[in-house]
Amino acid sequence: MSASITSNPGFNASTAAEEVAAVLSSHIAGKTILVTGVTPGGLGAHFAKVVAAHKPKLLILAGRSVPKAAETARELEAAHPGVATRTLELDLGSQAQIRKAAAEVLSWPEPIDVLVNNAGIMATPYGKTVDGIESQFGTNHIGHFLFTNLIMPKLLESKQGPRVVNVSSNGHRLSDIRWDDFNFQDGKTYNKWLAYGQSKTANILFSVGLAQRLGSKGLKAFSLHPGTIMTNLGRSATQEDFEALQALDSGFGEFKFRNLSQGTATHVVAAFDPKLDEHNGAYLQDCQPAPDEDLKPHAVDKNSAARLWKLSEELVGQRFDV
Repeated sequence: MSASITSNPGFNASTAAEEVAAVLSSHIAGKTILVTGVTPGGLGAHFAKVVAAHKPKLLILAGRSVPKAAETARELEAAHPGVATRTLELDLGSQAQIRKAAAEVLSWPEPIDVLVNNAGIMATPYGKTVDGIESQFGTNHIGHFLFTNLIMPKLLESKQGPRVVNVSSNGHRLSDIRWDDFNFQDGKTYNKWLAYGQSKTANILFSVGLAQRLGSKGLKAFSLHPGTIMTNLGRSATQEDFEALQALDSGFGEFKFRNLSQGTATHVVAAFDPKLDEHNGAYLQDCQPAPDEDLKPHAVDKNSAARLWKLSEELVGQRFDV
């Protein structure tokens, strides 16, 4: 029987990341893995901690705060002596800084085998990146779009089947891409949940676009919904904000919270399960490709993926041709 999670119905919403990683251990060992958003206590840091137990070649911890990334690195090294770590300053709200970070990655000798675009913000008050893009769309999507494409040469150097994982959310159901007004009339019509939904739809469409454009070169790309987890991600949202969310879309129903280990289990599947090679571009939840009823058509439309790629290129001022 294959040691693949997607063929094992025993793995589900309550499965721990440690359990998944134990099954996929041989697919973690020896790989160089770059994770964005690694603040202690968050999903990215916990994912890195789980992976560190299975002999990766190198864990690269990227975040806006170098001291916080260094704290996570120290925690990993204390728990798993001998694990190799490296920190990288990455501010997804600044295209100039993203370019500087990417140049640093390109200067390193190692290929990147797995990139996990985990960093993000949620339901923040209206704001813009330094480049003038609404902050949730700019940080959650545009920043990762630019960083991923700039370091693509390092991913394509991998001899172990390079992967990109974009952490999305079931919040994608809240909004399609606002093609003619992604900045909400410069904040005049801003709704923090619609903005979050737009950015999460973009994460899924970016994975679809990567699979379309670079699948022939061996790249696999996936997006995922980790579940509802109490982390610092929701620090800007109040109880009233969550009530407004449920009023906006009753389909969310009652929130069922998961712990960090359950929340990162699907990260591990997306990053390492070889069975997913047959599902390039897929959106995952509960350690499985999501059922159709949990995925809004606007988030997987191939024409929309191509349109978003073009819009993203315009917003970063650079084309990324295959």
